[in-house]
Amino acid sequence: MLILLSCAKTMAQASPINVPAATVPQFAGKSAEIALQMSQFPVEDLKRLLNVNLKIARQNYQRFQDFHSEDNLPLPAILAYTGIVFKRLKPKDFTEEDFLYAQDHLRLTSFCYGLLRPLDLIKNYRIEGDIRLPEYGSMTLFDYWKPLLTDVFISTIKAQGNLLINLASNEMKQLFDWKKVEREVRIVTPEFQVERNGKLTTIVIYTKMCRGEMTRYLLKNRFSTPENLKNFTFEGFAFRPELSDENNYKFTIRE
Repeated sequence: MLILLSCAKTMAQASPINVPAATVPQFAGKSAEIALQMSQFPVEDLKRLLNVNLKIARQNYQRFQDFHSEDNLPLPAILAYTGIVFKRLKPKDFTEEDFLYAQDHLRLTSFCYGLLRPLDLIKNYRIEGDIRLPEYGSMTLFDYWKPLLTDVFISTIKAQGNLLINLASNEMKQLFDWKKVEREVRIVTPEFQVERNGKLTTIVIYTKMCRGEMTRYLLKNRFSTPENLKNFTFEGFAFRPELSDENNYKFTIRE
């Protein structure tokens, strides 16, 4: 079983957590090229490209200026990202065995680094998938990464039992030839929704919380079959077999 999570937009500069190993991202050379191109954009351009306020644009301008500095120390990806999903994953209480198991069974998408293992060392950045960089012509970063990542991703899934638990956001599918991935391996996508007045609604913050908690549940328990997912519960969210099929598992809560 391989689990896929999205990267987060918020990142830490340091962490007190010790990990048993540190690895180099497979596409480290590509990420260095992307960061170098991003460093050429002035603050106002970054504000527009990243769709952020001036403060965040300035922060990321400095991040890209410092990206290649030896004084800018990287962090393992599982500790570097600090969004809601990663807060719920709670790596601070991972054992050495948990980290090593996650290294084999968890992958993180990244517009800068492509596809990451949890212990891959990365630097702070912020990039969107629809950005078009000067040296890549009319291609978006989605277009750039797709031919590089698809076969690598499929091979990794096959090596881990031919089963992908897709807990990433929908936009991350654009980093891959998703139809090819679907043809080659089995994908199970858990969905988390709130039932209000008889209607099911997706609430982003709940979805992110559940994705982090489910990833933790899978990693801590070392599950290898999707059947185990059906026993997952969190804050009232529970599996709904009547709303699910073999590729889409629905978890709901009633308000």
